[in-house]
Amino acid sequence: MMTMNPNTPLTEAELHAFVDDQLTPERQREIEALLAQRPEEAQRAQSYRGQKRELHALFDPVLEEPVPQRLLDVARPRTPWYAQRWVAGIAIALVSGAAGWGLHGALRPGAPPTPAVAAFAQRAAVAHAVYSPEQRRPVEVDAAHEDQLVTWLSKRMGAPMKPPHLQELGYALEGGRLLPGGQGPVAQFMYRDAAGRRLTLYVSNENVGQTAFRYVREGPINVFYWVDGSFGYAISAEADREALQAVATEVYRQLASR
Repeated sequence: MMTMNPNTPLTEAELHAFVDDQLTPERQREIEALLAQRPEEAQRAQSYRGQKRELHALFDPVLEEPVPQRLLDVARPRTPWYAQRWVAGIAIALVSGAAGWGLHGALRPGAPPTPAVAAFAQRAAVAHAVYSPEQRRPVEVDAAHEDQLVTWLSKRMGAPMKPPHLQELGYALEGGRLLPGGQGPVAQFMYRDAAGRRLTLYVSNENVGQTAFRYVREGPINVFYWVDGSFGYAISAEADREALQAVATEVYRQLASR
């Protein structure tokens, strides 16, 4: 029978990967043995499994729905995270009741998102729904240790992961965490306004396809998301669409300037 040191570190990301069966069989068995010695963490894992079942029941049907015409917006060229050169003159416009984005005012109809892109947006909404209500551990590394957070996430993601600053819009950085995505690690940054309302930025370098800026609503959660090259971004909150669009615009602006 496998025995383990009860002081062996177990990160929050690894606990979620365990619940999602995304670890190697050997590591799954190791964590099972570790949880047998940690009843509180074992109970948390059971709680995450319950949340997972509930969230799947809520959001899985969305994957089977056809993309509404009102969500089709404009396409735009690929741009990697924190690219050094960006095309100037970015115009933001609403098209057919959804968020449409264009370059130099040249608006072109966009293709529907692929299932992988739709799944990416759904995972961002689910991650927001899971962590934004947390009071004790909403993030793994808090904003007081932002340098450590940036170093850690950048190393795990294989690219600079410096969070945008949104104080002018009323959102202060709380911190961030590493999450398992569909094919690899995902970074989640969490922000909070003066009233305690939370907003999250979900960043993935998975190859999920290509899409322009889009707006969707997943239950009570509004999401702006887009994919540039190998990076996907999703901003989620229970804020209204106009407020979330302002945040998306500022995040985009800051990424463009770096």
